[in-house]
Amino acid sequence: MPPDLAALATGFSRAVHDAGVPSSPERTVRFARALELLRPTSRTRLYWTARSVFVSSQTDLRVFDAVFARVFDGVVDPADARGDQTAPPLEGAAPAGRPPADRTHATEASGGGQPSSAPPGERRSDAPEQEVPLALASPDERLAAKDFAELEPDELIALRRLMSALAPATPLRRTRRARRARRGDHVDVRATLRASHRTGGDPVRLLRRRRELRRRPLVVLCDISGSMEPYSRAFLTFLHGAVGAAHAEAFVFATRLTRLTRALRGHQPDLAINRAAAAAPDWSGGTRIGAALGRFNDEYGRRGMARGAVVVIVSDGWETGDPARLARELERLRRLAYRTVWVNPRKAAREFVPATAGMAAALPHVDAFVGGHNLGAMSEVLEEIGAS
Repeated sequence: MPPDLAALATGFSRAVHDAGVPSSPERTVRFARALELLRPTSRTRLYWTARSVFVSSQTDLRVFDAVFARVFDGVVDPADARGDQTAPPLEGAAPAGRPPADRTHATEASGGGQPSSAPPGERRSDAPEQEVPLALASPDERLAAKDFAELEPDELIALRRLMSALAPATPLRRTRRARRARRGDHVDVRATLRASHRTGGDPVRLLRRRRELRRRPLVVLCDISGSMEPYSRAFLTFLHGAVGAAHAEAFVFATRLTRLTRALRGHQPDLAINRAAAAAPDWSGGTRIGAALGRFNDEYGRRGMARGAVVVIVSDGWETGDPARLARELERLRRLAYRTVWVNPRKAAREFVPATAGMAAALPHVDAFVGGHNLGAMSEVLEEIGAS
């Protein structure tokens, strides 16, 4: 599989920038174009391609060499071991007191010589060229590890393709309806007697019935208030996939509750998400979670939509209403639903503490509390949806 040159250029540019060498998006683009034109198949060719783009001053050369060696050779920065007399010599480093054998410009005795212009760790000219492995993390792997709040518009479009592969599956349950089965649990007396008329009233063959197994209903309620705006677009993509794959019921809320199941149907995610965003009049508004859950319980839950269902609530728990009402509505919902899962993408932060009034009131009344801040963390959300 050919290497992703754009990913290579982006990753190396970021490493150079973090080390202190000036690196702008323009230089990243120039490096990617240079890789496409030159197709560096050796370490030396790759080194000079990168150096011609990123190094514009002699003061940056030593830092650039260390970054290049660390990224492509796995060599530790020589500065890490500087000053330690007992440290073993680094791989590719020359013995102390002697210049490297492959330096093209020896340092002058006065100490005022220029740094070497040869690539660090370069093999001798009579040795065969070393192939450079250009394998980095794939774009999908980097996207899966990136927080939803940090996604760029083009990455959000790519996320929709990956989100469509997520197929939430609720646990199975036995229905009251039974169907004919060869190895059923019960004898179908009526069907057996009807069939016995063909054999002179003798029930030669016993017909059986078995209760059907079906997936539990799935209901997703997503917070689209101002505090959840960095995550709302990504979770709308999840709602679209859940409606298509699991026939889920989708709702969004901020200051009011809006049902988006019909708007999110269809095989074109861009069109469906735009319809859903236009259908919610309170986008990026305040947060009244208790009032939204109260309306859901009164208008949809009591009609049977939440009965025996897995209910997923996506919210950071910032409640501007009465937290006591939120607790009451969650308790009502818990008596109807089979399982209640609360997804809070802020949970992934190191300093996160569920100390907000809304989150503290909600936690005693939910069955699972998960993060879901990126595509990789969505696997935990799917596990909780399918838990029995």
